Amino acid sequence: MATHDSSTGDGFVPFFRRYAKSWVHAVAAAGMTAFGTLTIVHRGFAVLALASYVVPPIVLYVLEPSTDRSNGDTAADRRRDTATDATDERATEAGTAPLERTETEGDTEAAATTEPENEEGTEPSRAPGSATTVSKEQRRNADPATDRETAADRAPQAERSRRWELVDVPTETTLRDVCVTETGAVYAVGDDGQVLAAGPGDGDSAEGEWTVVLEDGPAAEGENLSGVDATAGGEVVWIAGDSGAVGRLEADTGRHTDYSAPAGITDNWPGVAVAGPNGDETILLINGSGEVLRGRYRDDECSWDEPVTPGSGSSLSGIALADASIGYCCDTNDAVFETTDGGDSFDRIGPVGAGGTLENLATLGRGDCLVSADDGVVHRYGGSTWTPERVGEEAICGIARREGETIVCDADGVIHERVEAEWEEVDTRAPESLLAVSVDADGERAVAVGEDGTVAERW
Repeated sequence: MATHDSSTGDGFVPFFRRYAKSWVHAVAAAGMTAFGTLTIVHRGFAVLALASYVVPPIVLYVLEPSTDRSNGDTAADRRRDTATDATDERATEAGTAPLERTETEGDTEAAATTEPENEEGTEPSRAPGSATTVSKEQRRNADPATDRETAADRAPQAERSRRWELVDVPTETTLRDVCVTETGAVYAVGDDGQVLAAGPGDGDSAEGEWTVVLEDGPAAEGENLSGVDATAGGEVVWIAGDSGAVGRLEADTGRHTDYSAPAGITDNWPGVAVAGPNGDETILLINGSGEVLRGRYRDDECSWDEPVTPGSGSSLSGIALADASIGYCCDTNDAVFETTDGGDSFDRIGPVGAGGTLENLATLGRGDCLVSADDGVVHRYGGSTWTPERVGEEAICGIARREGETIVCDADGVIHERVEAEWEEVDTRAPESLLAVSVDADGERAVAVGEDGTVAERW
C-alpha cells in the first residue's frame, strides 16, 4: 500500500477541507446522526455512529494517492496553467504582450521578461548571450500578440478625441442653431440677432476663442436668428431668422451683407440650408406656412425664386442639403419631402409614422435621411421605409450626421452619439436645453448649443 506523499503539497487538513464539501461527508454525517439516535435503544449504536463518521475520510485519504499519482501532477499542472493564463490576461489588459515561453536545448522553460523602453523606442541593451536590441516596430512585426499593445496604446488618445466639455462663450442669449464648417470653424446664431464664431483652434484642448461677430442681426434690428449653414468650403455662412432676416457672412473678412425680406417675404425663417462652393451658392429657406424659398448667389448677386409648398401647408421644421441637388425637409404633420433638383421641386416620402412631432433632420445624400421627433425617437429612411429608433424620452431638437456617426441633443441637455448602430449617452450633460448640434466631416470637432448661451464642444 502506498503512503501519502507529502511532497505533493497535500496534507490531511487540506484533504479534509475538500472532503467536507463532498457528498460522502454528507452521507457520513447523516449516518452518524441516525446511529446516534438509536443509542436510546442500545448503547452499542454509539460505536457505529462514531465509525460511520470517522472511517470514510480515513479510508479515502489513504486510498486517494494510490489510485493515480498522475492525477496530482495533472491538478498541479492545471493550477500552473491557470496562474499563467491569469498573468497573460492581466498583461493584455495592461497593454503589454504576455510573457513568452522559450525552450533551451535542455528543454528548460524560461519566461522572457520585458524591460522598459528608452526614449528612442528600443529596448535597452541586454546581458551577453541575450537577444539583440529590437525596435518597437520590429517587435510588432515579429509577434502578433503585440497588436493588443498597439490597440491599447491608441485607446487613450481615441478617448481624449471624443471628450465633450461645456465651454464659456461671451453671451447668455439662447443659441438656436450651430454650424461647424469644413475648416473646423464654428458659427452659432441666437436671440436678439447675435452671431457667435470660433476659429478652428489647434485641436489640443478647447478650440479657437469664441467671439461675437454680429450683435444685432444682418439688418441691425435685433431679430431672433434660428438658422445657420455654410458653403461647401466653409468660406461663406448664411444666417436666417424672424421677420424675414437673412444675411451672408464672409468667414475670412467678417464682412456681412443683408439680404433680409428675400422676394419681399418677411415671414419668420426657422431654418436655412446651403450648398455649393463660394460664389456658386444655393440657399433654401423654410417658413411656418410650409413654404420653401430658393435663392441662387452668382456673380455677387442673389436672386430668389417663387416659394414652393411641398406639402399641405403645415409648418416646416427642418431642412438640409447634402449637395447642390439632393436635400430633404420635414414638417410638423409627419411628412418628409425630398428634392433632387436643389429645391426647385419636392417629392413626398412620408408619412414617417412618428408618435411625436418632427423636429429636425440630417442627410448624407439621396436615400439617406434621419429625422428626429419630440418624443425621443429618431426615424431612419432607407430609400422606401422609415425605421424608428428610440434614443431617449425628451424632445430631440438637434441632429447632425457624418459618415459613420450620428449625434443628437435633446431638451434635457443630453447628447447621444450613434456609432456602429448603437446609441450612447455622453458623460457631459448641459444644465439647459440643447437645441442644435453640428459636426464636421472628419468628426474632429462637434458642437452643441442651447438655452442661456450653453455650448458643449467635443474634440
